[in-house]
Amino acid sequence: MKPATSRFVVALSVALAASACSGTAAPERAVAATTPATPTAASASQAADDHADHADHVDHADHADHVDHSAHAAHGEQADHAKPATASVSASLPKMVVHKSPTCGCCSLWVDHMRAAGFEVEVRDREDLSAIKERLGVPYAKGSCHTAEVGGYFVEGHVPAVDIQRLLLERPQARGLTVPGMPAGSPGMEMPDGSKQAYAVELVADDGTTTAYARH
Repeated sequence: MKPATSRFVVALSVALAASACSGTAAPERAVAATTPATPTAASASQAADDHADHADHVDHADHADHVDHSAHAAHGEQADHAKPATASVSASLPKMVVHKSPTCGCCSLWVDHMRAAGFEVEVRDREDLSAIKERLGVPYAKGSCHTAEVGGYFVEGHVPAVDIQRLLLERPQARGLTVPGMPAGSPGMEMPDGSKQAYAVELVADDGTTTAYARH
């Protein structure tokens, strides 16, 4: 039994030595070392997520930039619409020439009313206004303390600015407007207690007849 055991041990040793030297396991290690690593499902999923995050970040940045530009443009349009009109009221109104007595205080207050309404007013002081009234065709008994000329019409007395503006807008065939006398509460004739006297603004036709144009 001893010789057989020795022969078995020798054969086993030879077989192990041959296996160790043959390099049969080497190809697997070589392939593992030389073949590029194939991405696993987890790594591929992570790469896809990273790409999606990057694209989403770019889209959001573009969207934010677009919103910023849109908001800026909208603000610019709003600013343009918010710009005030550059033309002044006085630029659309003809110049007014007022003939009055140099000592008439209520006439000066009426001039202030006209200027506040946007009229450019030239004042010409005169002691006698009868020649002016006659030249312009102010009817007898329809006169007042001052006479104005504006836009081809006469304006006699304390006529409110709003009625003169209406006259210049409508442009009727007429000589002008008059408020006979000096009614209390009319422009330039304001009372300290605020009281007002009802009065009519009259339109003077080319033939000298008058009709009510406005009532105050």
